[in-house]
Amino acid sequence: MIPDEEAARAYCNSRCGPDKTAQLERLVDLLHDQNQRQNLVAGASLSQVWRRHIADSLQLLEHVPRETGGEWLDLGSGGGFPGLVVAIVEPQWNVTLVESRRLRAEWLVQAADLISLGNVQVQAVKLERVPSRPVVVISARAFAPLDRLLALSRRFSTPDTVWVLPKGRSARDELQAQTPWVRRMFHVEPSLTDADAGILVGRGVPVLR
Repeated sequence: MIPDEEAARAYCNSRCGPDKTAQLERLVDLLHDQNQRQNLVAGASLSQVWRRHIADSLQLLEHVPRETGGEWLDLGSGGGFPGLVVAIVEPQWNVTLVESRRLRAEWLVQAADLISLGNVQVQAVKLERVPSRPVVVISARAFAPLDRLLALSRRFSTPDTVWVLPKGRSARDELQAQTPWVRRMFHVEPSLTDADAGILVGRGVPVLR
């Protein structure tokens, strides 16, 4: 468990070299500045930014084969979590950030440029307008309820696609409401940053109602 900012920084440092840590620090600075202009994240969470946003994003990599690489699709990227963190720490991933809100999408483009992330693409449209293609990983943090999320994004999945979906306290309840296939496809992993939260981790193509 990662209980506080000191532990979160230590966790991040253990996963990153000095250059990547510097890029994460740059992201934190940019987030603090931009959050005064638009509500990218809850203001109260900024006092715990390394635990609530950086480490919370970074922990998803524990459930993805690091040597794989390929395309990572992050839905509803908002303030760049987890997508920008993944792009910084694991540059072998080509990370597509889907964010339909114009001002947030513009900020994501600017942040990726300022941090010198050549492996980031921002799709400033609704997910329905993103062309179908197979991806290796799909992530979504506070994007939509699980049934809608799967219905919108299953066209990007293959039998080998890995799904990493932080769902907070609702993880088990949302999974229990799905088809038997989806319940077998996913399992709940405990969050390292919130003792009450869960991450839905799965592989494959969901079969819906």
